[in-house]
Amino acid sequence: MQMKPRVLLYPCPVALVTCVDEKGAPNIITLAWVGVASSEPPILSIGIRPSRHSFNLISKTKEFVVNIPTAEILEQTDFCGMTSGREVDKFSKTGLTPLEASNVKPPLIKECPVNMECILRQVIELGTHHLFLGEIVSVHIDSEILDEKGNIDYAKANAICYMPEEYWSSGKKIGSYGLAKPEVDLR
Repeated sequence: MQMKPRVLLYPCPVALVTCVDEKGAPNIITLAWVGVASSEPPILSIGIRPSRHSFNLISKTKEFVVNIPTAEILEQTDFCGMTSGREVDKFSKTGLTPLEASNVKPPLIKECPVNMECILRQVIELGTHHLFLGEIVSVHIDSEILDEKGNIDYAKANAICYMPEEYWSSGKKIGSYGLAKPEVDLR
């Protein structure tokens, strides 16, 4: 069955993106339009609608933090995507804990085991969303999710994935990069 063009890419990582206004008041937005745009320099992309409060905050301050939530804070994560920071202090309402970042003004979220501080490098106007490209200037990782080699244990990280209208949790490894051997016929 052929359908009209629409976004059906899945799974999408769920992120809590923090930003601040000119006075330093923080906000949180839940995004699923998040991705890696470059390895060197390390750049993340986030897609935000111009009508969103965070769009204006990031546009003005040129900084944001991408915080990776766990399934344990799914309700708070969903709330931050359903409520505008123009009307509600999301940190107070959700009980999430802001932590001071090391290189940017927006806070980290303590309950998120991975936090990536970003400086805005470029904005690309695309349509319903604008693509914000942020260079990662600092990464914070909770030691509780690291394995004995210092790598992230993704089962412990228990990240959230977004499928259209649904959240799913990750946590089960099914293979590793390099699984397919070029010399093997996979037919």
